[in-house]
Amino acid sequence: MQTNKLYQAVLHVIMTVFTLFCILPFWLMVSASLTDNDTILRDGYAFIPKQFDLSAYTYLLDNATNIIHAYGITIFITITGTVAGLAFTALIAYPLSRKDMPFRNALAFYVFFTMLFNGGLVPMYLLYTDIFELKNTLWALLIPNLLVNGFYIIMMRTFFATTIPEAVIESAYMDGAKEGTIFVRIVLPLSMPVLATVGLFYTINYWNDWFNGLIFVSNSELYSLQNLLNRILLDIQFLQSSSQLSSHMSDGVSRIPLESMRMAMAVIGIVPLILLYPFFQKFFVKGLTIGAVKG
Repeated sequence: MQTNKLYQAVLHVIMTVFTLFCILPFWLMVSASLTDNDTILRDGYAFIPKQFDLSAYTYLLDNATNIIHAYGITIFITITGTVAGLAFTALIAYPLSRKDMPFRNALAFYVFFTMLFNGGLVPMYLLYTDIFELKNTLWALLIPNLLVNGFYIIMMRTFFATTIPEAVIESAYMDGAKEGTIFVRIVLPLSMPVLATVGLFYTINYWNDWFNGLIFVSNSELYSLQNLLNRILLDIQFLQSSSQLSSHMSDGVSRIPLESMRMAMAVIGIVPLILLYPFFQKFFVKGLTIGAVKG
């Protein structure tokens, strides 16, 4: 009994330390975003703001129209991409989970192969711009590298194969149900944990993506939130570091709180995901544990 209590105590200490390692960087980021820029440059980051200042958020609010528009683009892309990604992933994973699927192992190997190798950046760019002509379209934010992921297919296939009883599917066949009916009315309702888990992964991927916007989008009307914040930061860094402009730099540019604004941008980008996570949490552990078993 004492050994069990000692084990529980050690486990609680380890998890507490791990939780602090996860929370403290976010706390430090919020604190830095609320700290005066000169104080950060002089004293470094601190968990409690030494000189409270909201100028970083004030500067970003001056661009509120662009940020709200970028939020709209990001929310649309995230919702559409997550729904489409889940649909394609489930439609590929379910046949691969069925033992009577022809060429099942070869197709599963092909999915696994895509996790190890890809064509590279230049072929990918030429494919999507010259052949599919996705440049400066919303499709460029949805499809390249994000729409379907081999790891999620294998995770969902494993969940289907280990969790959905074959007897249930056979009974549905005997009652006259077709494949589509079985998939929609039996398999998917029994697979909510893995659907929520993979859906959360897709949501995070789409919400955090800035790379597709960087290489495929030059139209400012299509900037996502991450892409807009990244470009604002790069523009300010260029203005402040340009030796040619420094002698003629206006007071407005020189007073931009670059360090605190960098943290404020991160806070603006991450808060919606933090608010969303509790709704997925109850499914997350079960879906990840069962689906992550490879085989």
